[in-house]
Amino acid sequence: MAEKLRVAVVGVSKSMGETHVKGVLNCSDAEIAAICDLDRDKLNDVGDRYGIPKEKRYTDWHELLKLGLDAVVVVIPDQQHRELCEAFLSAGCHVLCEKPLALKREDLEAIVHASDRSGRKFMVGQIARFTPSFCKAKELVDTGVIGELFYVESEYAHDYALLMDGCQKWRLDPLRHGVIGGGCHAVDLLRWIAGDPEEVFAYGNHKLLPQVTYDDATIAVLKFPNGVIGKIFVSTGCKRPYSMRTLFYGTKGTIICDNKSDHMELYTIGENGVSVNPVPEVIPVGVASHNTKDEFAIFAEHIIHDTPVLLDARQGAKTIAACLAIVQSSMEDRPIKPDYQF
Repeated sequence: MAEKLRVAVVGVSKSMGETHVKGVLNCSDAEIAAICDLDRDKLNDVGDRYGIPKEKRYTDWHELLKLGLDAVVVVIPDQQHRELCEAFLSAGCHVLCEKPLALKREDLEAIVHASDRSGRKFMVGQIARFTPSFCKAKELVDTGVIGELFYVESEYAHDYALLMDGCQKWRLDPLRHGVIGGGCHAVDLLRWIAGDPEEVFAYGNHKLLPQVTYDDATIAVLKFPNGVIGKIFVSTGCKRPYSMRTLFYGTKGTIICDNKSDHMELYTIGENGVSVNPVPEVIPVGVASHNTKDEFAIFAEHIIHDTPVLLDARQGAKTIAACLAIVQSSMEDRPIKPDYQF
């Protein structure tokens, strides 16, 4: 392997693609070997602004397979993840793939199997696991600060009406239900901290986005291991700023946090051992709702030090399996047990 990881970012015309370019550039162990996008104007715009030479700009991702890359970051529409992941894994590349890993179970299974066969590092970009407030919440839960969890709650509130311009019409795909495409953030976050949901029950409606055929609001009730219960709310048409407000309730306290604030609130048991202090402890946190800098740095560390990837293809698939169960429940009006066997 070269002194620095030679990395390509495929898909730079979206904001997340550019964010991933910055993530690679901020990593001292990596360098941009190529950027790729079908839109040449946006490709050149990103290349010019970040000083990426013209000879490293490509409009055909197949050309990247010939470059002997160490790693590739896949930031293209979800419908195409399987094709590119399989191709780059077969070419011997380590892969960081944006969420959701895929939209259909057969594609999830194919990517997991391709990753297993390749022996390469594969990581899924479930960015909530790198958000400072959520990382701190996990630390507080894992160290027992709020006691034993009994209820967890998260949301994905995002107005897609602001995003569905010409270059983002892939969001209209009926397979890209809001719970899968965006709500997977909230699902993955609760999976990470409370465990795999054992059963889900969901309701949905469609009142906000006439452009789509799927429900644009869904609420799901979930049963987690150890008797923990929870709720997830997903709206892709709500009229409010993007937010992932999340709460963790334990037997000794409560955590209230989100991905856009510079602080989180912690309520704990009072001196009498019973009542909760009425004034919370305010914990300052960094604001980095799309923290690709740390995400890519950890991915690079896994490659360089040959350590196991915690957020691997199988974990990414399990998150979407839970999302698929929520969608199925809302359509069939019955509880569903997610299938995590990959």
